[in-house]
Amino acid sequence: MRPAVVALAGVLLAAGPHVQAAGDAAKGEKLHASCLQCHGTEVYVPPKRKVKTLAALRKETARWGDHYNPAFSKAEIDDLVAYLNRDFYKFP
Repeated sequence: MRPAVVALAGVLLAAGPHVQAAGDAAKGEKLHASCLQCHGTEVYVPPKRKVKTLAALRKETARWGDHYNPAFSKAEIDDLVAYLNRDFYKFP
C-alpha cells in the first residue's frame, strides 16, 4: 500500500465506532421514503434493531441501497445515514 493510503486507513481505524454521520439529514429524510416501500421504522428500534455502531449503520445502508435502480450514490448513503442516526440510532 502507498504511505498515504496506510495513513488514511490508520486514521479511519482510530476513529472506530465514533465516525460521525457526514450527510445531510434533511435530504436523507426525503430519500428514506424509498426504504419505507419494503419496511417500516420498527427495524430501527429495539428489540428489532440489529445495527450496533455508526459504521455498521453505514455498511447496512450501503448494502440495501444497492437494491435500488439506480443504486443510491455515496452522497445519498451519507444523507440516509445522517437521517437515520439523527432520528433513530443516535450514535455518538
